[in-house]
Amino acid sequence: MSELTLLLIRLAFLAVLWFFVIAAVGVIRTDLFGSRTAPAGPRKAPKTATTTAKPKAKKGVPRQLVVTGGPLQGTTINLTETPITIGRANDATLVVSDDYASSRHARLFPQDGQWIVEDLGSTNGTYLDRSKVTRPTPVPLGVPIRVGKTVIELRK
Repeated sequence: MSELTLLLIRLAFLAVLWFFVIAAVGVIRTDLFGSRTAPAGPRKAPKTATTTAKPKAKKGVPRQLVVTGGPLQGTTINLTETPITIGRANDATLVVSDDYASSRHARLFPQDGQWIVEDLGSTNGTYLDRSKVTRPTPVPLGVPIRVGKTVIELRK
């Protein structure tokens, strides 16, 4: 083989190697910081029959936090004025042994007569009904909150 052919093969190999390194860094960045999203601007919902209606929340003041799905199903926590932390850490109020939950995953806290859910920078996210929680959000009665495989609800 000529020296030119060997040089071209080496350069091609180097280019492929750098492609894989950049792809690996991109995957790690996405795992750590989440995927990029478009800036929130005014959007109009499409007027189609496939638009799902939000579940109607029950009226009243929540008195209990009930685990309705996952390994801790049936667990009940009485609500007071203290915040509730959810995660794998031993000092969390609700300790979940779930590979999809972070050590400090989410918290629920009372504010102005309602309960607010806040994601604490978890890797896999916290979901209120089917919407990802990106900022502190009020939680209506009976609407499921998903943390990993654990599903919880506020009830009377």
